[in-house]
Amino acid sequence: QVQLVESGGGLVQPGGSLTLSCAASGSGFSINACGWYRQAPGKQRELVAIIPSGGSTYYVDSAKGRFTISRDNARNTVTLRMNSLKPEDTAVYYCNAVVTTARSVREYWGQGTQVTVSS
Repeated sequence: QVQLVESGGGLVQPGGSLTLSCAASGSGFSINACGWYRQAPGKQRELVAIIPSGGSTYYVDSAKGRFTISRDNARNTVTLRMNSLKPEDTAVYYCNAVVTTARSVREYWGQGTQVTVSS
């Protein structure tokens, strides 16, 4: 069993920055693509950024130029650096990973971390 645990959410003023981290724990696994989603109140969950095991990263248009996704394969972590935050970035942010084990390839989600951008 693999678990994803997020950290780094909180309250920040508009224009501020936050860094979200997600750590995968377990044994005998490797992470394929991983990324971050968010869900604002009353809205559907949306993809924010994704980083594959190889190849280019992807960002939703609203995140381009402000957010940076990175991963550390040795530590099984994925990080989302968010700059120039806006009130519309307020949401619960979820880490997501496609994980390969000896028995399966499946998708995992973290529990979510709240990001609130407000003055």
